[in-house]
Amino acid sequence: MTATITAAPLLAAYRGQPTSRRPVWFMRQAGRSLPEYRAVREGTAMLDACLNPELAAEITCQPVRRHDVDAAIFFSDIVVPLRLAGVAVEIVPGIGPVLDAPVRTAADVAALPELDPVALAPVRDGVAASVAQLGGVPLIGFAGAPFTLASYLVEGRPDRELPATRALLATDPPTWHRLLAWVGRLTSTFLRAQVEAGAVAVQLFDSWVGRLSPAEYRASVQPHSTAVFTAVADLDVPRVHFGTATRDLLPDLLAAGADVVGVASDIGLDEASALLGGRVPLQGNLDPAVLAADWATLEAAARDVVRRGAAAPGHVFNLGHGVPPDTDPDVLTRLVDLVHSIPPEQES
Repeated sequence: MTATITAAPLLAAYRGQPTSRRPVWFMRQAGRSLPEYRAVREGTAMLDACLNPELAAEITCQPVRRHDVDAAIFFSDIVVPLRLAGVAVEIVPGIGPVLDAPVRTAADVAALPELDPVALAPVRDGVAASVAQLGGVPLIGFAGAPFTLASYLVEGRPDRELPATRALLATDPPTWHRLLAWVGRLTSTFLRAQVEAGAVAVQLFDSWVGRLSPAEYRASVQPHSTAVFTAVADLDVPRVHFGTATRDLLPDLLAAGADVVGVASDIGLDEASALLGGRVPLQGNLDPAVLAADWATLEAAARDVVRRGAAAPGHVFNLGHGVPPDTDPDVLTRLVDLVHSIPPEQES
C-alpha cells in the first residue's frame, strides 16, 4: 500500500483518525445512473461485464473521474463468486439474479462446488487494472454476506419476503448452517482475492438481513458472517458491514467482526453511534430518495447527515442504500462538492 493511499481520507475515517476532508462515496456509484456506464455496457450482459477485467476497471473508475469521490468500489456483483464456482446463475434485466435450480435440501447443499481460487483470475486482473488507474484513490472490495447470498440460492430469484429462506432456517437448521458455511467459504475466497490484488478495504453487504430478529440473526447468521471477517483479518484492511433495515441489528453487525458499520436510512447516525457505544466509525446514511428533491432540501438533508455523523469517531458520507438508476449524475457531483466543502470538524 502506497503512502498516498495510507493517508487517504477514506482510510483515516475508517480508522477513526482525523481527515483532511470529509470522505464521501456512494453505494452503486459505478453504474446505472451514469451515461458513460450505459454506453460502455451496451450489448454486454452484466456478469460478462463483471468478468471482463478491462471493462470492470473502466466502470469502477468512472465515478471517481466524474464525481471526485474519495473511493472506488470494485464493479462486480454478489453472485459473481457463485458463477465462478460453477453455480448456474444469470442476472436477468428487470428481475435480478436467477438460478437454474434453487438450493433447498441437504442434497442440494452437498452438491454445491467449492470455489477454486484459480477461477478468480478475472477478478484479480480487474482489481489490479482498477488500482493502476486510480492512483492514490482507495479501492474497496466487496462481497455479499452469507445470509443475503444464501437467500438468492434458496429462493432461486429475488423475493423480498424470503419465504423459502425463512422456511429452511426454521425447519432444517443443520442444512441451513451447512449452506451458510459454504457461502462463507466462497465469500472469504472472493474477498481475499480482491485485497491480494490491491483493494485496501472491504465491505460485506447483507441486503436482506433486516428481515430477521436480533435473536434469529445471532443464532442462525452471525457466526457465518464472523467467519468471513475472521478469514480476512490477517490482511489488515478495514472491514465494513452494511445491511438495510438494520437499526435493531447494528450492535450485532458490529459484533460479527466489523471495524466500520454502514448505516441505512432507518436511523440517525447520532443514534446509531450511541447504540454502538460512541466508539465505532460509521458510514452513511443520506436517504437515496432525497437525491430527487430540490437542491435546498437535499443540501439540508446532507448537512443533517454530516452533523449527526460527527457523533462517531469517524464518518464516511454515503447513502443509506444504493444510487437510484434515475439519479441525475450532476446532482451527485454537486453533493460531493458540498460534503467536501464542510470542514471535517464542523458539525453543521
